[in-house]
Amino acid sequence: MLEVILLAVALSMDAFAVSVGLGAKNGRPALGLAVKSGLYFGVFQGLMPLIGYFAGLGFLEYIQHIDHWVAFILLALIGGKMIYESFSEEIGEDLAAVTNRMLLLLAIATSIDALAAGFTLSFFDLSPLISVLLIGATTFLFSFAGVYIGVTSGTYLESKAELAGGLILIGIGSKILVQHLGWI
Repeated sequence: MLEVILLAVALSMDAFAVSVGLGAKNGRPALGLAVKSGLYFGVFQGLMPLIGYFAGLGFLEYIQHIDHWVAFILLALIGGKMIYESFSEEIGEDLAAVTNRMLLLLAIATSIDALAAGFTLSFFDLSPLISVLLIGATTFLFSFAGVYIGVTSGTYLESKAELAGGLILIGIGSKILVQHLGWI
């Protein structure tokens, strides 16, 4: 269960970073924006891994002998991308007016990584449904809080959240690989 919690936190970091940017752009506390941000990001971060999980089941019989390598590579690539993005321009500078359409596009964009991470859900000792509910709820909480944190701290935490999420994903992928190779 610890791995799923860490995965949920790591996958939430993109949405958290964007929510911090939304809060910084808004400049004042807004319960409505925090709830909408949490719902949009939470729903998509929860659904995408489930889609990835079911898509992965179709490939499982073909890649079963190398599935630990596939999980490691996917999580390392996603984590590496997040680390790379943590050093790029801050998200808050590129945001236009906060509309429902923009939130939908941001939710889809930030959850693409979760789709790929969904392939790895079969490695955890927890039901995929419980896993995706945990991922969605965690993302809701992080996104909700991110709006308020952005109001008070500006965009300072955006890149740090992405960096932490990337490192966690690489750590989870490494643990899967090491366990399946029998090194621990």
